Amino acid sequence: MRYSIENEALRLTVDTHGAEAVSVINKQTGAEMLWCGDAAVWGRHAPILFPYTGKLTGGKLRSKGAEYAGGQHGFARDVEHTLVAQDAESLTFELRDNEETRAFWPYAFVLRSTFRLTGRTVRHTLTVRNPSDTEELRFGIGYHPAFTVPFDDAHTTTDYEFRFDTLESPLCVSALPNGLLNGTDFYYLGRNIRSVPLTDDLFANDSFCMVNLRSQTLAIVEKDTGRAVRCDIAGYPYVLIWSAKAKPVRFVCIEPWHSLPGEEHGPIDWDQRPCAAALAPGESWATTLNTTFDR
Repeated sequence: MRYSIENEALRLTVDTHGAEAVSVINKQTGAEMLWCGDAAVWGRHAPILFPYTGKLTGGKLRSKGAEYAGGQHGFARDVEHTLVAQDAESLTFELRDNEETRAFWPYAFVLRSTFRLTGRTVRHTLTVRNPSDTEELRFGIGYHPAFTVPFDDAHTTTDYEFRFDTLESPLCVSALPNGLLNGTDFYYLGRNIRSVPLTDDLFANDSFCMVNLRSQTLAIVEKDTGRAVRCDIAGYPYVLIWSAKAKPVRFVCIEPWHSLPGEEHGPIDWDQRPCAAALAPGESWATTLNTTFDR
């Protein structure tokens, strides 16, 4: 089921399947600013990545004496969440462990997703709570929103660039060729740059995973007009940019993550996988992605 909220600037729609934002409309122009989810290109909009980001080593994890198969980015994006609160400018969804989730990951958890509109900004807060009385909860988490480009029919791919708010030399970790960290390859996306030009070939080899950026924001910007979609990335150790290989580029993703994919030759034991947080019984942890639509 889908629920919508709006203010003077934006109309946001979120689906209970995955607690995924599926539409952000500019109310002044009527323009859709999130990717439409065309399955022929990429069938998602802005999935939540939980309880891990990227792929599992060997497509599985081992925990509590058993092995569990798992696809990319965890299961939260593929199951139903429950609407637990709604008011004029916010929506809150909740996912608790159940028989379905325990088939993939044998831990008790509560994941809350709160969406709030503030002017032209969508604030998406993810809160994880450990409801166990005895067991530590370790997890990974990240965001994966996709923004439609070009913004209108008068522009094409090369009219856009990813723009940092300060000078950067983005160091990337490699997950080539199979989406798992190889542990040896690191490279600069650029040296002393403020922007990365968008081209139809930019993502021919998949995403770029940048580590420890200094910028507070990363935006996709229309160069001649300054129109932009801007994500607050402060506090995120990893920020990815990505799009599907379809030409011309139809959307771009800006993905702040708190954890990384598995290692190509790494362990499959869950307690050996680097995590975003490790919660003692009863503890909670939260992170927020602010996305501002200046277009």
